[in-house]
Amino acid sequence: MTAEHVITTTADSAMAGGDAGLEPSARVPKYYRLKRHLQELTNTQPPGTPVPPERTLAAQFDISRTTVRQALQELVIEGRLERAQGRGTFVAKPKVAQSLQLTSYTEDMQAQGLEPTSRLIEIGYITCDDHLAERLAIRPGNRVLRIERLRLANSEPMAIETTHLSTKRFPGLRKHLAKHNSLYRALSAGFDVHLAEAEETIETAMATPREAGLLGTDVGLPLLLLSRHSFDTDGEPVEWVRSVYRGDRYKFVARLRRPQE
Repeated sequence: MTAEHVITTTADSAMAGGDAGLEPSARVPKYYRLKRHLQELTNTQPPGTPVPPERTLAAQFDISRTTVRQALQELVIEGRLERAQGRGTFVAKPKVAQSLQLTSYTEDMQAQGLEPTSRLIEIGYITCDDHLAERLAIRPGNRVLRIERLRLANSEPMAIETTHLSTKRFPGLRKHLAKHNSLYRALSAGFDVHLAEAEETIETAMATPREAGLLGTDVGLPLLLLSRHSFDTDGEPVEWVRSVYRGDRYKFVARLRRPQE
């Protein structure tokens, strides 16, 4: 007998259940009422709907504009609202939900009905340290190809992906990558290497000034930090990837199954 559950790596607000857990006589704080009101707005109004100005909300809920800003900022971080410089705050587009599986970014976005594109930020060779050498099963000090790309969906920046591969194992990879415009296709066509499995770790991190600039978001906004160690069909390590995804636009979904007794 098995049981399946779906989990997501986005932090949905506990207010989704309304006031069911409150006693009838419980006093609802003004801040809570404001945030619940704004959350209801995001649930019922289409993306792009403007949020009332801070001054209007402060007067309506009899709270300070500082408190209003705090509520708005929390909902921006949760991905329910988005700010447009000089224009105001609006209901955000739904988050992109990606299943946790060994697929390429292009395949993931196409499965969502989105148009994936990439912008090469930097490509070059570095000398690997002990940590990277262990991941790629090479000697410390060997050369590694480092590829940093900005990943977009429908022209919107979504993630920064930094990939490391052994130069010795994949000589001329840059040429194959330019030809095929897809790393996995380049590995398959140029080296007959096919990915079979990977170990992936998901953590959180705050956007640095550089990351915020590339992703078009605020410094300090929570990001999803993914580290992926991929292996081919022979069990040999292929790549070590570090990716940061916008926490306000992305969530990961996994289906879990209980092991057989």
